Amino acid sequence: MNREQNDPVTVHDTADYDSPWKKAIEMYFKEFVHFFFPEMAEDVDWTWEHVFLDKELQQVAREAALGRRYVDKLVRLYRKNGHEKWVLVHIEVQGQPDIDFPKRMYTYNYRIFDRFDRKVASLAILADENPNWRPDHYSYELWGSKVGLWFPSVKLLEYKEKWEELEESTNPFASVVMAHLKAVETAGDNEKRYHWKVSLIKRLYRLGYEKQDVIQLFDFIDWVMALPEELEEELWTEIQKIEEERKMEYVSSVERIGIKKGMQQGMQEEALRLLSRQIARRFQVSSDSVQPIFAGLTIEQIEELGERFIEAENLDQIRGWADELRQRE
Repeated sequence: MNREQNDPVTVHDTADYDSPWKKAIEMYFKEFVHFFFPEMAEDVDWTWEHVFLDKELQQVAREAALGRRYVDKLVRLYRKNGHEKWVLVHIEVQGQPDIDFPKRMYTYNYRIFDRFDRKVASLAILADENPNWRPDHYSYELWGSKVGLWFPSVKLLEYKEKWEELEESTNPFASVVMAHLKAVETAGDNEKRYHWKVSLIKRLYRLGYEKQDVIQLFDFIDWVMALPEELEEELWTEIQKIEEERKMEYVSSVERIGIKKGMQQGMQEEALRLLSRQIARRFQVSSDSVQPIFAGLTIEQIEELGERFIEAENLDQIRGWADELRQRE
């Protein structure tokens, strides 16, 4: 295969991994805790449902000074010891070294505690490329008065030395970490990125994940390891071979590539059908109920919506985006 090593990648090549990390944590929170914080996982009573408190965290964070990060989450949990009705865990996935990051962790922790009057565990996932940056506390003292926060931090870069363990792990977050590491490693090298993207996707099938898990984990890999369009189509040809061999149906990228081809060939009706079917499958509704969303949108706007819908948390959010596109026009 002859490829230019530095062809521009126009989609998601700015290391802005907020949406895929957020979705991965929400989809696989229990697995996230078991993978990164096993001692905590053993102390959580998983028979109680965990609850994400995004709106509450937004209120807490509204006046906080935020540095460059990927995502932050606040989750309500129950412990096995039963001493507390419930406790809170605050998670920060930090994408860049930031001198103010420890202070932000401290600020969020005490603000969350003040708001809920519950114990708060603050956890940090460090997704940056600096091996020497490893913050784990913030503290100060004045005239004998001492305050501070010490928090567990995980350095994704260190998992490079545990690649064989990642390969063997069936925890979905092994796939997330592998994709993140290879996305960073192959930035600017499309040949190498293509190779690793194919390898990581094959691994999903090899490990025997359920269909929905393959789709969800593929979405993460596909997002963070974006390739130029011609290589994405070549990738799809490879995926078709994999699925034919394993007799497994594939969903996400098939239809997204089909949408783009349909747009290029002027096949708007076919593109709409494919996009409607994908959205309908994701939110378990009929395609007929989805198609009215696109009324009045141009081909370019439908294509934009097709690229963005993976981020949506519900159908109303997609409707809102469509309304925004119509108003923009």
